[in-house]
Amino acid sequence: QVQLVESGGGLVQTGGSLRLSCGVSGRTISSYVVGWFRMAPGKVRDFVALTTRSDIRYYADSVKGRFTISRDNAKNLVYLQMNSLKPEDTAHYFCAAKSTDGYSTRINDYDYWGQGTQVTVSS
Repeated sequence: QVQLVESGGGLVQTGGSLRLSCGVSGRTISSYVVGWFRMAPGKVRDFVALTTRSDIRYYADSVKGRFTISRDNAKNLVYLQMNSLKPEDTAHYFCAAKSTDGYSTRINDYDYWGQGTQVTVSS
């Protein structure tokens, strides 16, 4: 059974930074594509970033240049470094893993999900 646990969320001012972590247990993350998604109040869950098995990285246009996804296979962790945060980044952030390699922003393609961590950016 694969489990994902997010941490690192919190309250930050506009322009600040946070680093989210996604810990994976049950299987090595090198077997998975791992993505970050977010859901703001009243909105659908949106793709943020992903790293493929070979660590090719993709980002939503809204976070390019500000967010960086990375993975540490030895520690079974995936990070999301978020800089220059804006109030519109406020959301509940989830990490997810999918068994098939390759790019996908489709929620239904991801097999495992964490419970998420809240990020709030004050103006």
